[in-house]
Amino acid sequence: MKKLVFAALLVAGIVSGTGASAQVFGQYTSADILPVNSRLAGAYLDLSSNVVGLLGQLRLSFYPNVDFGFQGGFGRLDLGSSSKTTLRLGGDFRIGAGQPSESFPLKLAVGGALGVETSDQYHVLRLGPTAVVSHAYAFSSTASIAPYAGTMLSFASVDIGGENQTDFSVPIRLGAELRAIPGVQVAAEFQWRLGDDFADRTAFTGGVNLPF
Repeated sequence: MKKLVFAALLVAGIVSGTGASAQVFGQYTSADILPVNSRLAGAYLDLSSNVVGLLGQLRLSFYPNVDFGFQGGFGRLDLGSSSKTTLRLGGDFRIGAGQPSESFPLKLAVGGALGVETSDQYHVLRLGPTAVVSHAYAFSSTASIAPYAGTMLSFASVDIGGENQTDFSVPIRLGAELRAIPGVQVAAEFQWRLGDDFADRTAFTGGVNLPF
């Protein structure tokens, strides 16, 4: 547990001087890669000081140690003098890159993600590589909790009111999956968006993951 906390704080220290523009979609899961031919559906509520969003996710696996995710939903964005409803679409893939060992007892998954958020005179495109580490702690033979820490090297193109700008940021996420009910995984995640264009320094996402 100490090594997991240390890894999360290390990531936070790396990004403390960087900025993030607009929203960044998450995978909302631990570093566990789905088994071949299995699926996972998720639904999440995203909250910050200027955004309320609903997002759905479908994850699939067709190849050993690789899974894919597709995200879609809507957000209500407060711009101060006005507000917008945005369409949010994204996709990602992950590869299992490390299993727990005595020297490093964490699972590691790396991959890449692409996200689009759009509305009238508001368009954001972001992409970049991702990484997440996690470790599951069992309460019983059927219940466990899996804390995780994730990050992304995010390259973004932002077009607001006809003005275009590009940005590079390293958003971080700290979350956990609670697996206490068979077939249901409750997910909760905090995200740091330092330097966000809308002053959303932090955000919280909660929801459920349903493997099937």
